[in-house]
Amino acid sequence: MSSFEQLKQTFFDECGDLLQQIESGLTDIREGSHSDDTINAVFRAVHSVKGGAGIFGFEHLVGFAHVFETVLDAMRSDRLAVTSDNVDTLLASSDVLTDLVAMSRAGETPPADYGNECRTALQQLMGGGDEDVVADDGEAAGDFDIEFTPVQINLDEGIAGEQQFEITFRPGPEMLRKGSDPLNILRELRQLGKLELTAETDRLPVLSEIEFDRPYIGWTARLETTRPQAEVEGVFDFVAGDCELAIVNTTPVPALDIGLPAPAAGETSLPSVDFAPPIAPEAEKPKAAAAGTRASEPGEKSAAPPKAAATTTRVELEKIDRVVNMVGELVIAQAMLGQIVHELPESVSARLQQTLDEVVHHTRELKDSVMSMRAQPVGAVFQRMPRLVRELSAKTAKKVRLEMTGESTEVDRSIVEMLSDPLTHIIRNSVDHGIESPANRTAAGKPEEGTIRLSAGHRGGRIVIEIADDGAGINPERVLKKARERGLVAPDANLTEDEINNLIFMPGFSTAETVSDISGRGVGMDVVRRNIQDIGGRISLKSERGRGMIIQLALPLTLAVMDGMVIRVGRETYVVPMSAMVECLRPPRSDIHDLVGTRGMLKLRGELLPIVDLGDLLDVRSTEAEGGGVVIITEAGEDIRFGLRVDELCGHQQVVIKSIEESYGSIPGISAATILGNGRVAFILDTEKLYEMAAIQPPPSAMAAAKYDAPAMAMRN
Repeated sequence: MSSFEQLKQTFFDECGDLLQQIESGLTDIREGSHSDDTINAVFRAVHSVKGGAGIFGFEHLVGFAHVFETVLDAMRSDRLAVTSDNVDTLLASSDVLTDLVAMSRAGETPPADYGNECRTALQQLMGGGDEDVVADDGEAAGDFDIEFTPVQINLDEGIAGEQQFEITFRPGPEMLRKGSDPLNILRELRQLGKLELTAETDRLPVLSEIEFDRPYIGWTARLETTRPQAEVEGVFDFVAGDCELAIVNTTPVPALDIGLPAPAAGETSLPSVDFAPPIAPEAEKPKAAAAGTRASEPGEKSAAPPKAAATTTRVELEKIDRVVNMVGELVIAQAMLGQIVHELPESVSARLQQTLDEVVHHTRELKDSVMSMRAQPVGAVFQRMPRLVRELSAKTAKKVRLEMTGESTEVDRSIVEMLSDPLTHIIRNSVDHGIESPANRTAAGKPEEGTIRLSAGHRGGRIVIEIADDGAGINPERVLKKARERGLVAPDANLTEDEINNLIFMPGFSTAETVSDISGRGVGMDVVRRNIQDIGGRISLKSERGRGMIIQLALPLTLAVMDGMVIRVGRETYVVPMSAMVECLRPPRSDIHDLVGTRGMLKLRGELLPIVDLGDLLDVRSTEAEGGGVVIITEAGEDIRFGLRVDELCGHQQVVIKSIEESYGSIPGISAATILGNGRVAFILDTEKLYEMAAIQPPPSAMAAAKYDAPAMAMRN
């Protein structure tokens, strides 16, 4: 890849962050939870997209972004009101900007009229087509003229409160590489007042040595403006670390009449008066104390030093994945080393065990640090949902409010990327099928406005996302009727209410009477369940008629390395995810009861829990006597717990997850595989699937009875 192509790729990568910042900022503005800094941040993000697009000649993108930022500039300077309708237009413009960036990235030329409707709406916000918006399009595309001689831009003079600034601005090598255009900085600066520019060409090399992505020209400027110094500095906010910059306020201090007495006879001047200098912004305060500053008294608490700004660097995801894979191999090697140490004579292994424990500790820390590099807040997905709810409520004529908590909860990036579609499906169903119309809610004694709560948090080694609404809940009679009409359930089937509710996850199921752009095509919740299961998660549903519904997604924190409990059944070894385990015990035979139609029940603290013998379920001969072994209390969903009987617990260890679906397809009860310290492959169990398998397969006693009765029935016949 050429340097120019790398530069372009960097621009598009940064556009992803900038577009997310635009969407997030506009959403905050729409919800009223914003400040002036929010509008400024959105303006700078659009400005950055426009500046980078100008470098690569994406004229359609530049032109639209220029109109977009002009409206934002009017909004941040209070020339345009911050109303819901105006912000909705900006949100629609954000969609167009995103599409234009995507087309540019794909190498497509946008249609000439693409985004015209939205562009016209933006111009109307400025009063029916702001002339500046149209006239500056050419400049935005990179046609702004700056000569190597002083350029003076004449504006109105004699404005009250005018200040003067001397500015030195020399772009650094990284500015162009990050997609920032120095000329855009100067365009914005000239909008603040009367500007004189002088180009500094002392660093300009001979033509043969010029590099296309390196700026050589700097500028000195003299600015007269009525704007505060903070606004002048704000022009350089997003390039401050990529340039040499000095801003000095050279405004002459006028003589002030401060009401001091006249000089006494024989005196030639007024008494001296000390004035405290204006407080400089934090960035301009000198690091060393000025001469004459009072020293801290003994015992006096000194002020805390300013917190250093976080520095970031952009790393290709492929490189991080490579490190993750290497850490996985290191975990396997560490497990093998532990196995070798365990098999050594005690006199030798005792000396190695302490060092091995340190290796295990450092390996775990390394794994956690590498995984944190891939971690991303779920807020990246959550922030799209308020707008979705707003648009759906407008289409359905319903009043719906979205409440979100836990947006900062972090999860593996690959999982975050797979959450968008499932959450969109669930929320669309909540608005369309769950939340009632205002009239129906009033008749039911509810507020006209329905509420959807979207939350995320860490529980038991997993991330749990809940989507709850206060709508009508699921109508079991209607669901069962639709399922029978579509042939999904036998006419004589006798189902519990929970089983009926879970029918909504079956392929092709829908209760919508008509097909619309919201729902009714029979595609949705089955896709949600499949997508969640594909990443090792589970989905559960709880509905209360007339009160609402809660859908819970339980997802793994990562798809690479996890904590597991190694178990043994007969001569086979398996791994149970620690996140699915509640407790382990070796119950006495008196606590296990044989009940008809079950595989056995365990009496645990006054509660009866079903027991599943893993050896019977997987057809593996157990080496333990009947009723012996260890029972692992595990979870198979919301409020579903059962005991998994195994022969032995071999110990806890970190395991590397290896997918087996590409080679062997989906195996019921098995989610993946791993390599143990002895070099053998062990299957990682899917406890939820094991519970489902146990519910479908007849218990061993019933199978034995069937085998015993078959010859007798043959003899009777």
